[in-house]
Amino acid sequence: MKDIITANKGKFRDRQVTRDGQPRASVPLSHPETLWFNTGTLCNITCANCYIDSSPINDALVYITADEVVGYLDQIKTRNWPVREIGFTGGEPFMNPQMIDMTDRALTRGYEVLILTNAMQPMMRPRVQEGLKRLQAAHGDRLTLRISLDHYSPVQHDAERGAGGFARTLAGMDWLRDQGITMTVAGRTIWCETEDQARAGFAALYAARGYAIEATDPGQTVLFPEMDASAEVPEITAACWGLLNTAPESVMCASSRMVVKRRGAERPVVQACTLLPHDPQFELGETLEAAERDVFLNHPHCAKFCVLGGASCAG
Repeated sequence: MKDIITANKGKFRDRQVTRDGQPRASVPLSHPETLWFNTGTLCNITCANCYIDSSPINDALVYITADEVVGYLDQIKTRNWPVREIGFTGGEPFMNPQMIDMTDRALTRGYEVLILTNAMQPMMRPRVQEGLKRLQAAHGDRLTLRISLDHYSPVQHDAERGAGGFARTLAGMDWLRDQGITMTVAGRTIWCETEDQARAGFAALYAARGYAIEATDPGQTVLFPEMDASAEVPEITAACWGLLNTAPESVMCASSRMVVKRRGAERPVVQACTLLPHDPQFELGETLEAAERDVFLNHPHCAKFCVLGGASCAG
């Protein structure tokens, strides 16, 4: 946070007004398609540039439970949200002992489920493997695992995730391939190469390993920009929508919300954005009804990642 404040001195201070006094852009929840659950910030590894600071010791967000998830699934129906997808992110979701149960409950209600995972040891435990095989057999391609594979080469990937991480992730992907479980990939665009070069590299990897993933499809191979906290970014004003030839409906918080549970809290709360789980100004209340209000884009990530970068976490 200190780097963000230093790089953007005087910006992102007022929720509704930019530094130069213009009305700040805001986004209504126009079409809620994805409800995310953060399963907890604990992770089996510590990455060099984790936006949520997940690690084997960070439990700032504690494990959410299957019953808590079901409570929000009930609220989706009550509020008549047109949600098609339930997303699970972390931390590493498969660290949560109720991950299979939560997935089962969402799939049983007819939702598509997207799980963001590093496909390493937590996913490869026999109990989890048996659960995934059972869910795939019952629900087929309504279950998708998006694998965090930062680059198609071990050198760059391991620079982010630690020595040997690339090989362990590919072992998990090989297992998912052999079970017929649908996979996609999330990579990064920080390697001084063009998007075409990156997608060509992933395509070669997929072909060599027999992965049924399309490298040229942004929905199957998602390439995320780096969220550099030391970089200065512009504030997005209400007038920017027309200047940028984009619309509020295209921004992630127009179509999604995320449920988190903080350490020491009695109940989960709803955050506006998957990228800002710790920022109190993006906490919208305990219920989906409370979370239906507009979101003001008062953070550098809103500008760089979502509006200017055009990125989305949804499937």
